[in-house]
Amino acid sequence: MTVRVRFAPSPTGPLHIGGVRTALYNYLFAKQHQGAFILRIEDTDQTRFVPGAEEYIREALAWCGIPPDEGVEQGGEYTPYRQSERKDIYQQYAQQLLDGGFAYYAFDTSDELNEMRERLQAEGKNPQYDAASRMTMKNSLSLSEEEIKEHINSGVPYVIRVRTPEDEDIQLADLVRGNVTVHSSTLDDKVLLKSDGLPTYHLANVVDDHLMKITHVIRGEEWLPSAPLHVLLYHYLGWEENMPEFAHLPLLMNPDGKGKLSKRSGDRFGFPVYPFDWENPQSDEVSPGFREGGYLPEATVNFLALLGWHPGDDEELFSLEELVTAFSLERVNKAGAKFDIEKAKWFNQQYLKEMSDAALAEHLLKDLSDNGLESNQEKAEQVCGLMKERVTFPQEIWSTAQYFYQPPKQYDEKMVRKKWKPEASDALLAYAEALEGSEEKLSAENAKQQLQQVLEDRQIGLGKVMPALRLALTGQGGGPDLMSTMEVLGRQEVISRIRQAVMSLAVN
Repeated sequence: MTVRVRFAPSPTGPLHIGGVRTALYNYLFAKQHQGAFILRIEDTDQTRFVPGAEEYIREALAWCGIPPDEGVEQGGEYTPYRQSERKDIYQQYAQQLLDGGFAYYAFDTSDELNEMRERLQAEGKNPQYDAASRMTMKNSLSLSEEEIKEHINSGVPYVIRVRTPEDEDIQLADLVRGNVTVHSSTLDDKVLLKSDGLPTYHLANVVDDHLMKITHVIRGEEWLPSAPLHVLLYHYLGWEENMPEFAHLPLLMNPDGKGKLSKRSGDRFGFPVYPFDWENPQSDEVSPGFREGGYLPEATVNFLALLGWHPGDDEELFSLEELVTAFSLERVNKAGAKFDIEKAKWFNQQYLKEMSDAALAEHLLKDLSDNGLESNQEKAEQVCGLMKERVTFPQEIWSTAQYFYQPPKQYDEKMVRKKWKPEASDALLAYAEALEGSEEKLSAENAKQQLQQVLEDRQIGLGKVMPALRLALTGQGGGPDLMSTMEVLGRQEVISRIRQAVMSLAVN
């Protein structure tokens, strides 16, 4: 058996980060078994369609490095992969269910449906369209053949509903949750085909999974209540022998463990819940994303993989290839996973440290350009090499190390009070003179040697001058190795900044 899995989002808005995790787990499972990962767009609910959402989904998967093997863009043996283009297929199987007595026409209006629910609620019964209530409604089970024909011929709108059994246990073997049993009396007669001729998720999902030879359905826990209906449809359509195996993934929870992670969670806790920025075409509201926040795709994937799955040991850092090898549905947790954004930042920091200086320099050069500054590649790489151990996000290199490209406009007042002493100021002037008298290219090594010589001649300890030197060069009290910083700045810039600081701080 060739493993075939699918990720089937609806283009009703941006792809939530929880959806990205679902796609990731499908991808890992497929690749581990040398199978196929399919992207299917479930766009049968045209009332909720949002322009740009489908493109967003595809771009999100590409950014994460988990592209589908088959899909709208890639094509494949089972085209089309957009459900709105498969309308005739679903009608064929809806008719098969009708012919077999497993589905029926329902002609009820919205007002009649509301009246039914209110009546059942008043009677203390479950207010749903099901085996107990359907004979009181206007459908092909309660109407005569003449009435049914008259309704259809006269163009009365109708839907097609599944006919759930009245008293039957429906069993499901879930790879994450074990055996699940649901009694049919708890299920309602879901709509399979809407009045516009398009299927609901339930019919389209089962038909497409069967026709596309999906072997494993790996999806979020929110779909577990629908699984018994899907099992029922496999039986009704005579496909039970080829029914895929199911695995329902745990929810992503808010950081406090209370409630499902949502857009409101991101607004409330102040972190992104989408892979990258989304501009709502209906309101122009921009929702922030991981990409624009400075999260690296490799770090994001690593973080998401461990939200609901554990490798069985204390290992946390995995490349995508290592995740493919290590992943297993048997180690997916049942309980919801708390979304810890601080852990996401930690992952980002680890991956950023391992980036090459050249790769990081691309981020820095863009930030410099955006701020009207220029830099050669060599200097940008030097700056990144010094700063990458000290930052969490690429953009922090520019925001925390602007002094590599601009002399300080102000100096840390606390450090000035504590460390800027006349003795240190005089020593720095002497150091600037010594540097000016040398023609040797400034390096971290000779910068340190010259400083030590000046301080030895003046009989001043290094600890009394180094903080003042850092203050003069960067305006700050901390930073990367100071001698290496001087090497990047260059001799003339170091001399200029020392003299400027002595003048500015003497006046103050």
